[in-house]
Amino acid sequence: MRLLAVLLAFAAMAGVALAQQQQPQQQQTPSKPPAKPAAPAAKPAPGPAKPASRFPPPAFKITVATEAAYPPFNYLDRKGMPAGFEMELAQEACQRIKAECEFAAYKWDDLVPGLIDKKFDVIMSSMEVTSERRKRMGLSRRYYLSPGAFIAAKGAPFDGPPSLLRNKRIGIQKDSTHADWADKSFRRSAQLKRYNTVAEALDALAKNEVDAVFGDKAQLWLWSQKPEGKCCEIVGQDIKDNQTLGLGVSAGLRKEDVKLRDALNKAFGEMMSDGTYKKINDKYFPFPLN
Repeated sequence: MRLLAVLLAFAAMAGVALAQQQQPQQQQTPSKPPAKPAAPAAKPAPGPAKPASRFPPPAFKITVATEAAYPPFNYLDRKGMPAGFEMELAQEACQRIKAECEFAAYKWDDLVPGLIDKKFDVIMSSMEVTSERRKRMGLSRRYYLSPGAFIAAKGAPFDGPPSLLRNKRIGIQKDSTHADWADKSFRRSAQLKRYNTVAEALDALAKNEVDAVFGDKAQLWLWSQKPEGKCCEIVGQDIKDNQTLGLGVSAGLRKEDVKLRDALNKAFGEMMSDGTYKKINDKYFPFPLN
């Protein structure tokens, strides 16, 4: 019996030791399963698709400045926005060069300084090409030329070559390019009467103090459409002389904007060749300006 008791005690002690050896291994086993990674946030449902524009997006944006004080070439419309012949040409050119264009009005004396200071990008304001302007800025190709012309009383016998006005009284604005041409052509064959402004010369024509007035064709024609100018009409042939009457009107740009100048030149050329220029011209004048 004592032997049995000893064997039982020994077996009990061995069981306790075995339990102590297994306990650390059981503690290494995690009591909870590992947390699952969070599910990604759900993406918001896409909104309705925007319809694609049938017009290509503009390639760049430019601002065109004008004086807006020389109708019908440039003026402010009823909404106070620049409008007129030149602005329509500019808008058409902008579409052709794929540019988004804004229009702004500035005082005449602020146009060239504003261009150089980068307040805007293009000037279209009946700016005549001169050597002085060529030094200060880049110029596009000519986009209009208003020739010299004579205006006289309706029915006057001068509707032919300028030689018909020899020995006649011709009114001119003094110190102007038109006065230079008249001096070259009529100094010895006509009576040249000089006035401070074209308006004064035209008033003298209405009063029959001169037989004709020589000046810018567009300006003379516009006067003939007013009540005070109903007496008179354009007579004879157009006069074009680059040396005295100039090369015409161009757009002004900064000299470094060569690509923009080339793009405008291409657009103006296309408009003149495909008939678009003529359609715009005919809306404002009954004679071509190029």
